[in-house]
Amino acid sequence: MYYEYIDHDWLLYIMSFAVSFGIVLFLTPWARKVSIRLGAIDKPKPRGMHKTPIPRMGGLAIVLGFMATMGLAMIFMEDLRTLQFAGFLTGGLIIVGLGMLDDIYQLKPGLKFAVQIIAALVVVFTDTRIDFIGWPIPEVFTTFSIPITILWIVGMVNAVNFIDGVDGLAAGVTSIAALFLTILCIMTGSPLAVVFAAALAGSCLGFLPRNFSPADVIMGDTGSTFLGYVLAVSSIIGVYKSYALLSIVIVAFALALPIMDTFFVAIRRILSGKAPWKPDRGHLHHKLIDRGFSQKQTVIILYVVSILSGGVAIVIAVRDITAVIVGLVALFVMFSIIYAYRKRVGNNGKSE
Repeated sequence: MYYEYIDHDWLLYIMSFAVSFGIVLFLTPWARKVSIRLGAIDKPKPRGMHKTPIPRMGGLAIVLGFMATMGLAMIFMEDLRTLQFAGFLTGGLIIVGLGMLDDIYQLKPGLKFAVQIIAALVVVFTDTRIDFIGWPIPEVFTTFSIPITILWIVGMVNAVNFIDGVDGLAAGVTSIAALFLTILCIMTGSPLAVVFAAALAGSCLGFLPRNFSPADVIMGDTGSTFLGYVLAVSSIIGVYKSYALLSIVIVAFALALPIMDTFFVAIRRILSGKAPWKPDRGHLHHKLIDRGFSQKQTVIILYVVSILSGGVAIVIAVRDITAVIVGLVALFVMFSIIYAYRKRVGNNGKSE
């Protein structure tokens, strides 16, 4: 294994996690009240999980907790006083503003995608992008750096948004992915990305007590799209800067659940003649619930999958072929167990 020596500020990392956790935990009840006042309410619908209306702009607490933590960290970290961070902050505010409007007014998908692309462009043109320079990518592919970076950011924004269909799922899966991303960035990346990921993990875990089933507030697009945005940008600046393809593979494993769920749902919708953004009950969490699992069981199963895929990312990061093979086999076994268990529950349900 190969590691680049980085002078880590461990106290700053711990502070980023703890402060974001505490702020979000404190602000979530306030965000719930703001949601009610602004009319940001998720009403019962056929494909939804809630039987009664529930405030849906709780993600405002996550955003404020994360941003306040960044403001505090800026005092101690010079990397937060750069054009790159200004671009990240500006793009994040665009994503949050869009999410808030969508939570209140239910915007059209085309408009949301257009604004998300604008936010991604702000990030790209303030020097945050996937640079395809170095092994094993030929230098000619550098030409595609900008569109691939935009696709990654917009894709992750929507991937996390799409899995936010069950109480506690998006917050829990994102916190797991952020914790693994924190470890990866400590091993191989930049202190700036560590602070981002640690603060994101703290923010999600601070929100989870009020969001786990039965939730009394959900994060809405305000929170879920912001989580995807921070994960995407953190992964770009934080892991294996000199090995672009390896970076994407590692981060893709750490974020495997939202990526795979979004990819397969989009393909299924396209093949059935529907728009890929057309909502339905085709996500993995819907399938598990339709097979007979409770919301809590579904969320716990998907937490385990996320932890396992994050573990695979870690073993890939150490570049030990034996560890990689073991990790991939473990991932295959876990998905096989879940599939078999789903089939058994489904058969039991039919026979009753």
